[in-house]
Amino acid sequence: MTDLRIDSVETVILDVPMRRAHRFARAGMSTQPLLYVFVRTAGGVTGVGEGVVPGGPWWGGESVETMQVIVEKYLAPVLLGRRVDDVPVILRDCGDVVAANLFAKNAVEVALHDAWARHLGVPVHTLLGGAVRNSVAVTWALGAEAADVVVDEALAKLDSGLHTSFKLKMGALDPADDVDRVLGVAEKLADVAGVRVDINARWDRLTSLTHLPALAEAGVEMVEQPVPGHDVDAMAAIAAALPIPVMADESLRTPADALRLAHSRAAGIFAVKTTKSGGLRASRAIGEVAAAAGIPCYAATSIESPIGTAASLHAACANPASAWGSELFGPLLLAEELLVEPLVYDADGLHLPGGPGLGVELDPAQVRAFRRS
Repeated sequence: MTDLRIDSVETVILDVPMRRAHRFARAGMSTQPLLYVFVRTAGGVTGVGEGVVPGGPWWGGESVETMQVIVEKYLAPVLLGRRVDDVPVILRDCGDVVAANLFAKNAVEVALHDAWARHLGVPVHTLLGGAVRNSVAVTWALGAEAADVVVDEALAKLDSGLHTSFKLKMGALDPADDVDRVLGVAEKLADVAGVRVDINARWDRLTSLTHLPALAEAGVEMVEQPVPGHDVDAMAAIAAALPIPVMADESLRTPADALRLAHSRAAGIFAVKTTKSGGLRASRAIGEVAAAAGIPCYAATSIESPIGTAASLHAACANPASAWGSELFGPLLLAEELLVEPLVYDADGLHLPGGPGLGVELDPAQVRAFRRS
């Protein structure tokens, strides 16, 4: 019988250049730091998980550097000597040692599932209950640049045939100026593409109720997280006032958050990220709450590499409530391919890879090339 005991846990940080800079409301990035966690069993199987945040600790309070310390010093000792299929108990014990730090825990949890599924010879989505779809549509995220810049990028993406919806970052400008910028983009893309916006929790209730109706009237399809994550009451008021859905992102990390949002009617869509929720199992639980409440899910991104993207893809394809597609464009924004065989993107979206585990294999040469010394 194959030995399932974990005999090593290793981490490595990569710094991977991006095709173009990406601006958020409060930060920007031209290189994406990644943390990879490798969990190896005595039976010779290695699973990999990814810890990544969008643009640094401004979003979730973690960075690849903090994740590496948490994994190496505190989580790895919990794993060593345990069976890789003992995931629920391992996760419970990790929670007893480390509070919060969901991005770091995600990297470990995904690596455990990847290794366990490889031992069984099945894809990761099998461990989540099985796939209900084989691909997800992919929305392309545009930054907070000027209208003409983002319109040119959107039109080029439309010509590629890979994307038919776009999400614009807001919150970096005066609200009135920001709205004018988005209205200009929406006018240019009317009747040819879907336009959505993400305010990255930068506005308050009054600002949102003042300015968001104009975006809805202009044909914007959805608004993501207009107010700070803790302000669920404001989210509910905004959701009630708008004829378009409000999507919860910063307000949604745990299954308990999902239950509160559903009960408060504070979100018409759930942005599900394995990274911010601590892994695949919590993401599945959020999807189950969403399905019970009749709330569609959207597979959101922390601009993961192909490893984290594959993990999110397995979670989304196993989630019956994932009716709003995804934003799993991370590998397309990176300037370098990190896999032996790239993930498949086409007009139908991002496709589940075949094979056991996550179904992808890192290129060792690329890991060496971008590894931080």
